[in-house]
Amino acid sequence: MRKVTQQAVNAFNQGNDFKSSNTRVVATGNVVMMYLHGNQIAKRVLTDFNADQWELSISACGWLTNTTKERLNGLDNVSIQQKAWQWYLNGQKWNGELITVK
Repeated sequence: MRKVTQQAVNAFNQGNDFKSSNTRVVATGNVVMMYLHGNQIAKRVLTDFNADQWELSISACGWLTNTTKERLNGLDNVSIQQKAWQWYLNGQKWNGELITVK
């Protein structure tokens, strides 16, 4: 995992702002967003404060690139693999469109 990915993921998980080259994390209250080249590729929303439960949504924003895949793979419960140009999210075909990850 690249250093910038690790730093961004740490900030994303801790709810801290972060910016380095093409990656940015913005935390506002109970919402944390990760951006790559200005595109929101991940969003984490606190759904239950008492139970510390979060809902994670991800998207490739139309950019099925190695960098997008690498940033998203750094997130908890996200495993993206590619075979014959097809992306697979946690073992299921995925076209990169917005999805909630459980």
